[in-house]
Amino acid sequence: MGQISDSVWSHPELDAAVARADWGAVFRAYRKFTGLSQTRLGERVGLAQSDVSDIERGRRRVTSVEVRSRIVAGLGVPVVGVPEQAGPDRAGPGGAPPRAARLPVAGLALPGTEPDEDLADRLTGTIVSVPGQRGVDAATLDWLDRLLAEHRRAEDTIGSRPLVGIMRRQLHTVTGLYERTRGPLTGRVVRLAAEHAQFLAWMAQDQGDTTTALSWYGRSHEWALEAGDADMAATTLSMKAHGAWSRGEGPKCVRLAQAARWSAPGASPGVRGMAAQMEARGHAMAGEAGAAHRLLDEAQELIVRAAGRPEEEPAWMYFYDETWFTLQRGMASMQLRQWRTAVDQLTTGLTALPATYRRDRAWYRACLAHALAGAGEAAQSLATALATVPDADGVGRPHAWQELHTTASLLLRRGAAEGRELVAALAERG
Repeated sequence: MGQISDSVWSHPELDAAVARADWGAVFRAYRKFTGLSQTRLGERVGLAQSDVSDIERGRRRVTSVEVRSRIVAGLGVPVVGVPEQAGPDRAGPGGAPPRAARLPVAGLALPGTEPDEDLADRLTGTIVSVPGQRGVDAATLDWLDRLLAEHRRAEDTIGSRPLVGIMRRQLHTVTGLYERTRGPLTGRVVRLAAEHAQFLAWMAQDQGDTTTALSWYGRSHEWALEAGDADMAATTLSMKAHGAWSRGEGPKCVRLAQAARWSAPGASPGVRGMAAQMEARGHAMAGEAGAAHRLLDEAQELIVRAAGRPEEEPAWMYFYDETWFTLQRGMASMQLRQWRTAVDQLTTGLTALPATYRRDRAWYRACLAHALAGAGEAAQSLATALATVPDADGVGRPHAWQELHTTASLLLRRGAAEGRELVAALAERG
């Protein structure tokens, strides 16, 4: 058998086993998905067939760091999925992990995110395998839904960097529930894992880490398909289109946005509106004004429909309303070098955008500074840019920060003295 595709690691069962450091379950699931025999798997990780059998049956535990490293390397286990200390290797008397060894439920000190004592006990109780222990219940998943929603809103204000580690641990908590879920709740756990992976992808994209973002988007998309979640499947493609747009890849942006639209016709109006406006921005990047405006009009109609039935939109679309769409129109106008229109649309959108969206206000204000420079209003461009510098530095790197540098370059090319002043202000912060 040839090299096994890395895609095997996208399955929740394997992800859950790795998160628990349950190497017997890892071996069993890996062989099930790849068709490897115990002998062939042993060759990959430097173990005899009898050792592989003992590990799978629970007769032997992997306690050696050296053996663990061989397993990770030999099977290509994604490093982000391997906990440093977890699972059976640290079990207490009788093989049952002590309460302190249960996987943590990570969260921020935000109102409404901490479960009550009973719910916390049920949540931690579902993650470890203890005889007689009850399985996953709807209340546990309801709370994880609420916690994810709180983290999404926190990211609007504090940016993505403080949340990455927290969300990775939280995803491991979710995937740890997979093997203990039965019946209708199984699909819900997979859907929740897809949402966490999409959020991790967005945060990687926000930090300019394209490789990691694409990896997480791929995992999110696969889980969304498994869960039958058309909204998340389409959203992952739209967000990949956004990543292509941010890298200046207009044609790729268009193709991915089109895929988001035709591959998930059952998606909500808001999700389809997001895909339409992403396709429009790809056309705008190529200077195709007619196609861009036609798609923006179509997107606006869908978003107005979504606003009339917000309860039918997925939770992660909480931010996407007519204010946001006005800002998206401003982005397209800026790409088309319709500077004055872009200034008006960005100004209107920013006026209505809540202050809690600190990261996004930094981005759109940086774009407004760019549009003002393009419109020949150098003094206003500089004033807007200088007011944006602290937030662009604090929560807007690399995108808002790069947009301010683009603005400075445009001012300098046009011979405006304000360009040198902006360059100096940016240089002060490095």
